[in-house]
Amino acid sequence: MQSSEAVQTQLYQILNPFVPAGFELVTETDLVADLDLDSMKVMDIVADVEDTFDIAVPLNILPDVRTVGDFVGQIQKLLEDGL
Repeated sequence: MQSSEAVQTQLYQILNPFVPAGFELVTETDLVADLDLDSMKVMDIVADVEDTFDIAVPLNILPDVRTVGDFVGQIQKLLEDGL
């Protein structure tokens, strides 16, 4: 089982290409408001998360993912559930 910090570090690496210059990711970073992610970018990120963590991310959890911290929590839950 990966620690929250390890999941967060890997997620930061996935999100890094979408981060505006001079902006620092934190757990409270809002994925849409702060990173200006559209639906296509979100789907790219979901695909990268699935590949990186070897999980399947159900699309029905996406409305519950607003911040980086929310996403870390959902990834950890999926890892625990073995999805």
